[in-house]
Amino acid sequence: MTDEKTIRIDPVTRLEGHGSLTIKLGPGNKVKDVQFNVNSTRFFEKFLEGRPMEEAPRIAPRICGICPIPHHLASVKAVEHAWGVTPPPAAVKLRRLMIEAKQLSSHAIHFYALAAPDFVFGPFADPSVRNVAMVLKHLPDVAIQAIKLMEFGQELIKTVGAKAIHPTTAIPGGQLAPMKEEDRDLFLGKVPEMLENIHKTVDLAKTVVNAYIDVITKIAVVPTYYLGLVNKSGELDIYDGTLRVMDSEGKIVADFEPKDYTQYYGEHVPKHSYATHIYYKPAGYPEGIWRANTLARCNVADKMATPLADAALTEMRELVGRPSHHTFVYHYARIVELVQAAEWVKTLLEDPEIVSTDVKLSDVEPRAGEGVGVVEAPRGTLLHNYESDDKGMLVKANLIVATNNNIAGIEKSLLVAAKQIFEDKIHESLKLPDPMVKT
Repeated sequence: MTDEKTIRIDPVTRLEGHGSLTIKLGPGNKVKDVQFNVNSTRFFEKFLEGRPMEEAPRIAPRICGICPIPHHLASVKAVEHAWGVTPPPAAVKLRRLMIEAKQLSSHAIHFYALAAPDFVFGPFADPSVRNVAMVLKHLPDVAIQAIKLMEFGQELIKTVGAKAIHPTTAIPGGQLAPMKEEDRDLFLGKVPEMLENIHKTVDLAKTVVNAYIDVITKIAVVPTYYLGLVNKSGELDIYDGTLRVMDSEGKIVADFEPKDYTQYYGEHVPKHSYATHIYYKPAGYPEGIWRANTLARCNVADKMATPLADAALTEMRELVGRPSHHTFVYHYARIVELVQAAEWVKTLLEDPEIVSTDVKLSDVEPRAGEGVGVVEAPRGTLLHNYESDDKGMLVKANLIVATNNNIAGIEKSLLVAAKQIFEDKIHESLKLPDPMVKT
């Protein structure tokens, strides 16, 4: 008989996907190990091999039911890079509209359904009430805001991508079809309500952050490297740009083209998981562990690309600094990105070129080549690397998804949090506000 014990949570339900958490404790509740496992071996790299490369953008969205749009676009960008294809400007704007609509929809539902229940009812409330169903019951107006934002985004994705979940319209050389003027006008008419719900969401997020500032600034504060896309002006971009890496001190240590990723992406295979841990290669593992996702992008970017979002980022940095290593600030960063997505959607819908009929090339020819496509999914950076033969058949694929970029950082955060709770019992001294709703 020993004093050692194992705590296992399987499945982790507050997660968009499948995962399990294992905490190993030694004598005196000393934390020996924390492991976070996900179902990440899906064999899509092998599924893609041997197929015509133009089929990849229709297959790749099936990798994830949460971020099929980013996979769709990373895939088509990889094909275009390999074949030396540049799509028309109107097609790029349609793709940007689609991915920003996804960002809006995903961030809204993540904040309201996965994060808000803990803050609304309190982190120590019974788990049976800490869920979106109870938010809907006790705060119907708040829940309706979330549903309307998600609906706006998903309907816009369906209009541009032909399907709300697994889009099909991005093809090598552009888009299958232009956006109809009547569809553009329909969504423009919905923009004021969408922006009103965005403002209400920002107000709620600020209330939550200020109320739980003691938790946010003390629990799971974990220095790591950070990875994200930025445009030529150093602004946060989720469709195109260079990959930027920031170290734990806030220094930009790399800013590189996606095609050069093998010089900077290191890959570690832990014994306890099928999910490879991606890290900053020049620093080695585990020193170079990085995180992607919302906070990482807000850390590496000099500023946001839209005015209201940039003001929100400035306010966030005044509170937690740059870089912020506060794991719970991911929720705040998600709201900053939500504002930018809303501003981008409005700007793109107001752009006359969004209804241009010049959306695809007519002379795309399959050929031998290698290409890399990168976009930002809501949960982090996606990278698709394809190689085709002289007949345009896909002979090799390498996919590095958000989970790979984040899982080492997640385990590091969980280890710190577990030690704080089991060894230091920090939760007993935290200043917690009264729950917004008492059940």
